[in-house]
Amino acid sequence: MFGFVWRHMHISLSTGKVHSVPLNDSLPVTNPFGYFIAAHDLAYNLVMAKHEKGGGSNTIALNRRAKFDYHLEKTFEAGMVLEGWEVKSIRANQAQLSDSYVLVREGEAWLLGSQISPLSSASTHITTDPQRTRKLLLNAKEIAEIFRATQAKGSTCIATALYWKGPHVKCEVALGKGKKQHDKRSTEKERDWQRQKQRLMKNG
Repeated sequence: MFGFVWRHMHISLSTGKVHSVPLNDSLPVTNPFGYFIAAHDLAYNLVMAKHEKGGGSNTIALNRRAKFDYHLEKTFEAGMVLEGWEVKSIRANQAQLSDSYVLVREGEAWLLGSQISPLSSASTHITTDPQRTRKLLLNAKEIAEIFRATQAKGSTCIATALYWKGPHVKCEVALGKGKKQHDKRSTEKERDWQRQKQRLMKNG
């Protein structure tokens, strides 16, 4: 496996996997346009690229505002308890995560704010709630870690992606801290750089 170690982070060039590591934002680096890139932003970009590459055949939905609004830290893969109509809607690309977040109550994790729109063909004999609270399947250690982390001021847990893993729907959730205004401006600059890079590659 080819890869490189960057600021205590090993990144596989063949798989795009980021092997974790304590983040140290006191050592910023810049891309060719001179914008600062934080380690967690690089990790998030690589994860999102992995979901999107190959035509995105396993990707259901991405929370594209997550990186803009939060400094993303540790991620977890969660299963989901879904109803039959929801699975059909997901197969028809009727899911989105824009305003979703995770809440831990009584030792269980719940996804709030996600939206799965029912198909017009959904049975009238069932009640369909597009924004219902959905149970996430995580082990007790993961739930406890998320609960402890979200008790800190300014910290939260948000959903960053929905994707297929075999026949199952998985939800990637991430611990995050809200960005201040100057952090968001830096993110906008990084987004501009990514657009510029895509144009340069296209015009190659």
